[in-house]
Amino acid sequence: MSVSTPARRTTAAAPAPSTSRAPAVRRLPNALAEQVALRLDVAVTALARFLTRWSVPALRVALGLVFLGFGILKFFPGASPAEEIAGRTVETLTLGLVPAATAVVLVAVMETFIGLTLVSGRLLRAGLVVLAVAMVGILSPVALFGDELFGHGMTLLGQYVLKDVVLVAGAAVVGAAALGARLRLEA
Repeated sequence: MSVSTPARRTTAAAPAPSTSRAPAVRRLPNALAEQVALRLDVAVTALARFLTRWSVPALRVALGLVFLGFGILKFFPGASPAEEIAGRTVETLTLGLVPAATAVVLVAVMETFIGLTLVSGRLLRAGLVVLAVAMVGILSPVALFGDELFGHGMTLLGQYVLKDVVLVAGAAVVGAAALGARLRLEA
């Protein structure tokens, strides 16, 4: 992804002096507009540099806090609104080999680990691998229980699951950056 630096504005050669005052009056607003445009270009370039440097790390930490918060909630029975769907999803995906209660604890451990790696930046690649596995589980309820989530209009649980699409997109950006992709300004 790249962000281009605005081109420098140059003023055109001034027209030959005139005996009338009208052309001089017209040049003043043009000069002011040029100054405003130049300052706006400088501000946009500074903003682009700031975002290039800090947007991906901010996204990484924000995602980490979300996963950490949701993961920790699942350690306390009844505290997470996603506890039931998480347990049922893992139980269904494992064909009943992992019972729902165990599945919730497993999901809590995974989400907490993902959150800690994203927030701290340590073991980030391992956290991203676990995140990739978790994303399959996170989005599975759409396919497995779609009629319950979206059958007669979107339920609150359906909205909860659907917002995970944003987490997947954010995780893709963080993963790409961790694997070497970089935002850069074009000259």
